[in-house]
Amino acid sequence: MNPLLEVDGLVVDYGRARALDGADLRVAAGQTVGVVGESGSGKSTLGAAIGRLLPRQARVEAGEVRVAGERVLALRPAELRRLRRSRLGFVFQDPIASLDPTMRVGRQLRLVLGRTGRDDVAAQLARVGLDADRVASAYPHQLSGGMAQRVAIALAMAASPELLVADEPTASLDAQVREKVLDVVFALAAGAGTSIVWLSHDLPAVARRCDRVAVMYGGRVVESGPAAAVLGAPAHPYTAALAASAPAAAPPGVRLRPVPGRPPVLTGPSPGCAFEPRCPFAEERCAVERPAPVRVGEQDALCHRAADLTGELEVVA
Repeated sequence: MNPLLEVDGLVVDYGRARALDGADLRVAAGQTVGVVGESGSGKSTLGAAIGRLLPRQARVEAGEVRVAGERVLALRPAELRRLRRSRLGFVFQDPIASLDPTMRVGRQLRLVLGRTGRDDVAAQLARVGLDADRVASAYPHQLSGGMAQRVAIALAMAASPELLVADEPTASLDAQVREKVLDVVFALAAGAGTSIVWLSHDLPAVARRCDRVAVMYGGRVVESGPAAAVLGAPAHPYTAALAASAPAAAPPGVRLRPVPGRPPVLTGPSPGCAFEPRCPFAEERCAVERPAPVRVGEQDALCHRAADLTGELEVVA
């Protein structure tokens, strides 16, 4: 069976800055995949590229994105609108900004549903835990952040998309409503058989909720595999360093170990491993040889030394 989502060698530039430097990703039907990495790793650009929602200043220099076998980057405008409407759903970081400020919530839902029945709108709002009588007649600015994000989820899931891209959907919410909103997203997706690509900084939450994890660094997916394997026994030094620096994952009283140095700012293809300047295990070839995927256990890693570092990385992580 072909994957629902295939991203192959995707290269995206913003002016002179390179955001994606040959990113690869696979997502199967019904699968939940967490995409993690530091700010600037390319997560949001990858998520936007899946639906061809990149800003005008972005240039796709190479690579392919396929959703259910359709070449997203080659579709004509009418075909792209059909793909987004029938197969894709998106939930963004800022719920208020993602809604139409001039239109009541009920009308926005009716446009997505393609019907005018009030009962349909009420059902969509009820399944994300909202009071339809109150929310349907409200404008987005009259809602709290948590309520607005639930409306955005209702809009994204109204047509039961095959793939939902969620870009830090709880980033603007307080801790009390974060888990409830995520519960709604994953419950609706499970009920509809929808695959999820969840872009997140929250490694423990990703480990709890996702089947697989893709770790991004320097515009590439440097490690991917089952969530428990990637985050529990990392094969790439960056994954180990990222896991060790996650505040939510640290036991009380344990000092966090920040990833040393700074993320790269690429202006073209990285000649070797982009993590080499920050990597305690780097050797001479890491600076000049671009690593190819190496299979280690259940995961794939872009690391020249992945096969012989497993035990040491478990200690680091």
